[in-house]
Amino acid sequence: MSPKGGGGGGRGDRLMVPEAEFESYYGKQIIKTPTWKTPDVPLYLFLGGLAGGSALLAEGAALQDLPALEKVARGAAAAGAGIGTVFLVHDLGRPERFLHMLRVFKPTSPLSVGSFILAPFSAFSTAAFGSMVTGWFPRLGRLCGVGAAAFGPPLATYTAALVANTAVPAWHEAHRELPFVFAGSGATAAGGLAMLLTPVDQAGPARRMAVAGAALEIAAAESLTHRLGMIAEPYQQGRPGTLMRTARRMTTVAAVATLLAGRRSRLVSAVAGATCVAASALTRFGVFEAGLESARDPKYTVIPQKERLAARKAAAASGTPAG
Repeated sequence: MSPKGGGGGGRGDRLMVPEAEFESYYGKQIIKTPTWKTPDVPLYLFLGGLAGGSALLAEGAALQDLPALEKVARGAAAAGAGIGTVFLVHDLGRPERFLHMLRVFKPTSPLSVGSFILAPFSAFSTAAFGSMVTGWFPRLGRLCGVGAAAFGPPLATYTAALVANTAVPAWHEAHRELPFVFAGSGATAAGGLAMLLTPVDQAGPARRMAVAGAALEIAAAESLTHRLGMIAEPYQQGRPGTLMRTARRMTTVAAVATLLAGRRSRLVSAVAGATCVAASALTRFGVFEAGLESARDPKYTVIPQKERLAARKAAAASGTPAG
């Protein structure tokens, strides 16, 4: 047979059917869906950001001699760390599992590093708040406040490294942007809660933190969706997409209201602050749900792998190193 007829083994033979497009075995999942519990883990992510941002805000309030703001922020840092630890332990199943993570420090494990961030932060923030409320050991309390502020930013962002260190496509591929999304979201929540509970005349640093956090979160989320392309679909579609869009709109409205009238109206300050807190929580739930959706759909695992393989082959053929 001639090559055009599709038979024979000649070099000029052409395929009579297009190359098969591999998806997965009968559409089955390629990777296992994380077994982390809802709402335990999303709430832990949210409370970690709130606590970390609040510790930083409390130290700023102490330096500016704003006692009402400092008290609210220190209380939020201590409560956020404590309640967040409860949710973490509940997800782990048994309290001793958390204690076991403190037996060995592994720099290559985000979970191990996070445990050694959470433990001292909880101790420092609780001691700082207790000292402020009781008046006992004020110098020691101030030192603990500084310690909590030092551990605050790592606490707010290490969870991004934790989820990005998995095989879940929507988390793993977003490893560049998620720390900034979480940092901005945590700052928005911390500033918002302080706006809700603090008099307007002392809430200036809280307003600035909330607005700055909102700007960072929105910019990082936009960068994520543009860079990831198809893998960003779970952040834009279905339930996670609804959560992310709602959070973004609430954050934007709250930030604008804070800029326009937050310093003049106690009511606007309180409503905008509550909106910031709610939006931050929705962001964490949206990110969490997006990861689960990307794990369930095999195309988010298979297609990027094929694209990377094709890029390596093309680089090898051209003699240039693959990016």
